[in-house]
Amino acid sequence: MPNIKSAIKRVSVIEKKTLQNNMVKSAYKTAVKKFEEAVQSGNKEEATTAFRIAVKKIDQACTKGVIKDNTASRKKSNLAKKLNEMK
Repeated sequence: MPNIKSAIKRVSVIEKKTLQNNMVKSAYKTAVKKFEEAVQSGNKEEATTAFRIAVKKIDQACTKGVIKDNTASRKKSNLAKKLNEMK
């Protein structure tokens, strides 16, 4: 446990930021899972809407710095492949 006032503040700030990052990460993972379920069910319209939402959540996570640019691009590419294979 830190003794210095600024270090105590940093600990509390880091805890808040960690919670925010976990919320963003959880949101994009949930969106990807919903897309995967739509692909498994074979519903093309549902998969398309879920794809848009998943890409949006991945971009948000990338913008916030939760995931890196190349990781976001790779995930979006893999999702697009799965969507195109449905057609």
